[in-house]
Amino acid sequence: MRPQIVLFGDSITQQSFSSAGWGAALTDTYARKVFRVDIVLRGYGGYTSRLALFLLEYLSSLGSKKPPAAITVFFGANDAALAGRTSERLHVPVEEYKDNLRRIVHHLKECSSTMLVVLITPPPVDEEGRMQYAISVYGEKAMEQPERTNKMSGVYASQCVELARELGLPSINLWAKMQETEGWQKKFLSDGLHLTAFPP
Repeated sequence: MRPQIVLFGDSITQQSFSSAGWGAALTDTYARKVFRVDIVLRGYGGYTSRLALFLLEYLSSLGSKKPPAAITVFFGANDAALAGRTSERLHVPVEEYKDNLRRIVHHLKECSSTMLVVLITPPPVDEEGRMQYAISVYGEKAMEQPERTNKMSGVYASQCVELARELGLPSINLWAKMQETEGWQKKFLSDGLHLTAFPP
């Protein structure tokens, strides 16, 4: 049985196996390496770190005799949705978000102390893009303000990075890294939140 890398997260992870998505790119990359790895998708649209806690026991690959070699934990985009501007089940206070991530990591390390756990921050938010997307879906019923802001996403991203530092884990600060590129709003985000496909 080949080693596995599990991608665990919300809809951004779920969509990663779409054509030219980042999960598909990982699969393609590791399929051609001498050291081959199976990429396992565990992405759940609309999920937060709070809901993710209920999934831990059901991640089938983690209950096998040979746990994954690595797992990415990619939550926060829904947690950071603003209370009062979106479904109440989405917003998770930032302190709880950090604690939920900690609980997820502890569970994974109990499954396997050698498993590499990589925390990924929520991406930045293009607020104008979110508004355009809302209008395209809901028309005149769209809210007048975006349900997410880039500033709040950054607050959650900083807590994710801080937790990784506290636990001695690697992290990917997607929120900061994407904004280093000019025009990131349209280059990297398809609807102000979800990631675009990789260029050919």
